[in-house]
Amino acid sequence: MSQTMQAVIAQSPGGPEVLTLVTRPVPAPGPGEVLIRTVAAGVNRPDLMQRSGALPAPADVSDILGLEVAGEITATGEGVDPAMRGTAVMALVKAGGYAEQVTARADHCLPIPEGLSAQEAAVLPEGLFTIWHNLFDRGALRPGDHVLIQGGASGIGTLALQLARARGARVIVTAGGAEKCARLAAMGVDAIDYRTADLTAEVLRITDDRGVDVVLDILGGDFINKHLACMAPGGRHIGLSFMAGMIAPVDLGLVIRKGLWLSSSTLRPKSDAEKSAIAADVRKNLLPLIGQDKVRPVISTVLPLAEVAKAHSLLEGGQNLGKIVLTTRESAK
Repeated sequence: MSQTMQAVIAQSPGGPEVLTLVTRPVPAPGPGEVLIRTVAAGVNRPDLMQRSGALPAPADVSDILGLEVAGEITATGEGVDPAMRGTAVMALVKAGGYAEQVTARADHCLPIPEGLSAQEAAVLPEGLFTIWHNLFDRGALRPGDHVLIQGGASGIGTLALQLARARGARVIVTAGGAEKCARLAAMGVDAIDYRTADLTAEVLRITDDRGVDVVLDILGGDFINKHLACMAPGGRHIGLSFMAGMIAPVDLGLVIRKGLWLSSSTLRPKSDAEKSAIAADVRKNLLPLIGQDKVRPVISTVLPLAEVAKAHSLLEGGQNLGKIVLTTRESAK
């Protein structure tokens, strides 16, 4: 087996053009880790933020980009059952997913649901961990609740709306343009075109003026108060990212009168133990919902690793409905 591999790094902070294919040594799994021969990797917005310099990677991780993969375990580190070798898995990784091989903690790996391809599995881990922790744990989404998911056409959005429906919630999403809204509506949700509609008025109309119980927000900024205005008493507002701005005035009067909860969380800084606990919850509560003829990821585009710059450009331009996948050289053989 080759001792080197192809991988993608950002040569310097900047646009997609700074992404470079390099040759690196194959990493060795440490204690509690496995080595995965990557078949496919998901592309996520934190990857774009790392590449641009807006959100640098932690100092103790590889400079190779990529946070989620699917593939086959080829080696195990100390303390890991050797029987895991040869197992097909999907995994959340700290870094290094844009490569032909990557190490992952064994307890951050999940089995690939029956009926899913490796490409589909590769785009699940980041979404499953994020959605469980934010929508179902912190957001306490319950059957019968109304939830507003901003960015319904994104990878997180298309997965979250399916999981919310599968667990009995009523779902409203936003997207840009009539075509995206029509495709999302066909998935069984109410879709609002944020470019033309009055968001607060539309949400209140759909919910008969009651409002939504949970908001999954990727925008932040001035949208915060629009969300608060269309939330039901006791509603939970969960911030995932802040594409419209990190600083915003908040109408605390609305928060107090309605008894609203404002919360936010991100995966990457969490400890290994916290991620392991989330993985266990995902395995128990969400994996049974995923597979053939069940919830499954929406794939927008599949590209080879060498076309990573194009993948970032597509995601940055908002041209995708669902996730963008990178496949490795080995998986293309």
